[in-house]
Amino acid sequence: MTPYAADLVPPLTHHQLFVFLLQAGFLVLLALVCGRLATRLRMPAVAGELCVGILLGPTVLGKAAPAVAEWLLPRQADQFHLLDALGQIGVVLLVGVTGMELDGELVRRRGTTALSVGVGGLVLPLALGFGAGWVTPAGLIPKDVDRLVFALFLAVALCVSALPVIAKTLTDMHLVHRNVGQITLAAGMVDDIAGWILLSVVSAMAVGTAGTDSFAEPLAATALALAVTFLIARPLVRRALRAAERSGDGRSAVAGATAFILLGAAATHALGLEAMFGAFLAGLLLGAGPRAVRAQLAPLRTVVLAVFAPLFFATAGLRVELTALTHPQILLCAVVFLLIAVIGKVAGAYAGARLVGIGPWESLALGGALNARGVIQLVIATVGLRIGVLTSTTYTLVVLVAITTSLMAPPILRFAMRRVEHTAEEQLRLREGAFLAEERAPG
Repeated sequence: MTPYAADLVPPLTHHQLFVFLLQAGFLVLLALVCGRLATRLRMPAVAGELCVGILLGPTVLGKAAPAVAEWLLPRQADQFHLLDALGQIGVVLLVGVTGMELDGELVRRRGTTALSVGVGGLVLPLALGFGAGWVTPAGLIPKDVDRLVFALFLAVALCVSALPVIAKTLTDMHLVHRNVGQITLAAGMVDDIAGWILLSVVSAMAVGTAGTDSFAEPLAATALALAVTFLIARPLVRRALRAAERSGDGRSAVAGATAFILLGAAATHALGLEAMFGAFLAGLLLGAGPRAVRAQLAPLRTVVLAVFAPLFFATAGLRVELTALTHPQILLCAVVFLLIAVIGKVAGAYAGARLVGIGPWESLALGGALNARGVIQLVIATVGLRIGVLTSTTYTLVVLVAITTSLMAPPILRFAMRRVEHTAEEQLRLREGAFLAEERAPG
């Protein structure tokens, strides 16, 4: 017997490993099937992937066959946390990949317009969400959470947009080449960056020791993270990306990018900020690399979007309890949250667009597209549940807003864009895009 044998951590039991593998495989498979079904019904795939968790969670399977639900998804913390940990890695990588997709040049090119639309779509729902947090019934707020922190967190949750869902919606509807599509992406990038900063600050307030009356520590930590990212890490990452471009080793590029995203998340988490913020910053730096390196990272994006992201969405749905909506007070809160999110985002983006001279139908289309919360709001809801700012009921309400607003985006876009004529610039952009697609095609 070795001297340190008594200190060794015992491995997973046979049954724990069996249940974990069964859960992960089953969730990924069902997420694939339900995601495909959702796209055939002209809905975002994320809606179907979330339905997996709802079907297997307490709402459906937990009521219809509680014994089966307990066997497949036992509620013991040590077993459930295995699936949780896998989901957390998935969402960190998803946020990193989202950061890699941002086009900084597009933001600079349409900076004034994007800023006006993005800020308009942030400020109004942020203010309305904060007001809703102040009047939310006390029973929906965790007992040890200050109402100011809850109101701020709810405001952030209701004001964000989901760039991945928006980009997928615009692509599916062939609107990326339109001016509305270009401005929507640029404004969505503004919202994304602001959203992660706001989430990081409010999360730090919720779990920090500075107290709810002080913004100084989280703001200072945020400023430090941004300074280190762009003053120290950016030149180092550029050198690493140039070396990766010269080597042409795709496997090393994928491994290095994965490590960088995870370590970036760990760094901001160590500062008392949200881990997703660090992953997003890491993705921004990686996305600014040479085109050849971004091509090498395509397998990472594929695996994250095809496996890890659906797994996270499915696990997020496991905590949704729709039977809570049978209570009139909770149902009223759900309606109020949804109205605040939709009216605030659409009206705010519309006002911001009109302010810079965009036409009324284009402005409505911008508001409708930016209204999609999807991925980002799901991440924020998960963070709120993890750090104890949201109860299981308020978590369910925020997730419902994310799903509903994502489903609303396509019909609003169809209604508005029927009344917007193609411009010569859009026609040229469409022809150039078709030409590039032919150039990239094999053979």
